[in-house]
Amino acid sequence: MFMKFLKDRRGNVAPLMAFLAVPLIGGAGVAIDYSQANATKAAFQAALDATALAMSKSAATSSPADLQTAATNYFNALFTKPNVTNVTVTANYTGTAGSKLVLSGAATLKTNVMGVLGYDHINISAGATSTWGDTRLRVALVLDNTGSMSSSNKMTALKAASQNLLTQLKNAALVPEDVYVSIVPFSKDVNVGADNVDQSWINWSLWEAANGSCSNSYYKSKNSCESRGNVWTPDAHSTWNGCVTDRDQNYDVTNDPAQTGGTRYPAEQYDSCPVPLMQLSNDWTALSAKIEAMQPAGNTNQAIGLQMGWQSLTAAPFTVPAFDADYQYNQVIILLTDGLNTENRWYTNQSSINARQQKACDNIKAAGVTLYTVQVNTGGDPTSTLLQNCASSSSKFFLLTSSTQIITTFNQIGTALSELRLAQ
Repeated sequence: MFMKFLKDRRGNVAPLMAFLAVPLIGGAGVAIDYSQANATKAAFQAALDATALAMSKSAATSSPADLQTAATNYFNALFTKPNVTNVTVTANYTGTAGSKLVLSGAATLKTNVMGVLGYDHINISAGATSTWGDTRLRVALVLDNTGSMSSSNKMTALKAASQNLLTQLKNAALVPEDVYVSIVPFSKDVNVGADNVDQSWINWSLWEAANGSCSNSYYKSKNSCESRGNVWTPDAHSTWNGCVTDRDQNYDVTNDPAQTGGTRYPAEQYDSCPVPLMQLSNDWTALSAKIEAMQPAGNTNQAIGLQMGWQSLTAAPFTVPAFDADYQYNQVIILLTDGLNTENRWYTNQSSINARQQKACDNIKAAGVTLYTVQVNTGGDPTSTLLQNCASSSSKFFLLTSSTQIITTFNQIGTALSELRLAQ
């Protein structure tokens, strides 16, 4: 009977199934836990990415401890998995060559079935990096201060718009060097500041010919005085009001450094001299004060304002902060005017002045400077073809028909410039 039982093969499937049960169940468990781990890690990464994006808004102004706390709290609010423990998030911010926020995260996922095989957890890790602000801005505000700006509330609106723009640009700067602004008020001339009276880049020949006295008081000009054998004595340079007129052609349409010869700026005692310009600065209080000091007077010469704005971004006699090789730089000129050209050093003919200005515009754009042009047309003037052609693109020319539009337009430009600098 016993020998018969040993020879019986009908029950051999059960022991075989028992033998195979452990690897079969283990394999199914691995598949289940592996699928769960993938889904959990994807959610973990998504939460870490969202945290990096959210923290980048305040990373530059937060202390390391505050940043760490904020990042941990934000991540934990997004990532809530009861089977995940030992969650850690580490935040590190650097502000060199732009801004960079690096987050690293780790956690432990409890397994469901793999514990049978001796694996009761799976380690999860992920990283996220957010970079922004590796572009710096240099902006020249070339602003019409001519007499016509006194009408239709234009000067008041321009001041308000410019102040708002300064605030936008200031807020876009995470460190002072991120944004510099120059302000160039213009009429027929530009005021470089009477305190520059002794600078070698001032050309006195025109000024001395027009400002002085003759040994024979009957004659009022140097030419008429000296042509009749009299002596012309120029006034003291200390009486100069700071105004300069267009440089010799073709330096009037270039940004060659002002040093000698025709590159120097000719002094002129223009009666409607605007307030002195302000070279590139990140002193926001001083920039604001300069805007408030502007007053409308004089004729229109957009070309000299434009040339001087370009000069303020790039070359002597202005102090131009050095570029940092770790950053990209965008140079921008915003030219606002309410009138058509009426007078420059040589002409009172609009087409002749426009021709000089168009050359300056072409040179500026060829140098890679972005040029915005704004025509405030409250008096029914023709749309300025010159300003349309001067703008870097059709989207950067603005035709306004009311003073209130100055504020909305400057806000639009300021938003575009801020996004450009802080683009992620």
